[in-house]
Amino acid sequence: MNEQEPPRIEFPCEYPIKVLGRNREGMQDAVVAVFERHAPGFDQAGISIRDSRNGTFLAMTVTITATGPEQLRALHQDLMATGHVQMVL
Repeated sequence: MNEQEPPRIEFPCEYPIKVLGRNREGMQDAVVAVFERHAPGFDQAGISIRDSRNGTFLAMTVTITATGPEQLRALHQDLMATGHVQMVL
């Protein structure tokens, strides 16, 4: 069986990141603060926010200019450490 290697991302590039968490006070501010720390100057006006059907969860899609895999790993780690985020895609 011939296994193909997944395509490599060429950095820097525009990179959308979806963040999912419980819809509670402070979540949006915590997420934006992490993105500001790892991708300063990203366009906050481009953030897409959606509530779940029952309003229990919140999905935020933030597009940054990703500079490399180290930045993405650190961003993921810090988002999960906020206590607000349950999943990062």
